Amino acid sequence: MITFNFNGEMVETQPQSIEQFINERIGSDEGVAVAVGGAVVPRSQWDRDIQPGDVVDVLTAVQGG
Repeated sequence: MITFNFNGEMVETQPQSIEQFINERIGSDEGVAVAVGGAVVPRSQWDRDIQPGDVVDVLTAVQGG
């Protein structure tokens, strides 16, 4: 198990890539942006494993007005 900060909350999960975590937690990667340690992670690098202690911020685009 690893522990890391996800959008301000501590999360404990099995080791996994950013892509796996997004698909598990959000259900879709459409309209999603990810930053780790304050640096935006391009989608092409989402195969990177989340490390213990990482600070992961995920933003999703929402339509509306």
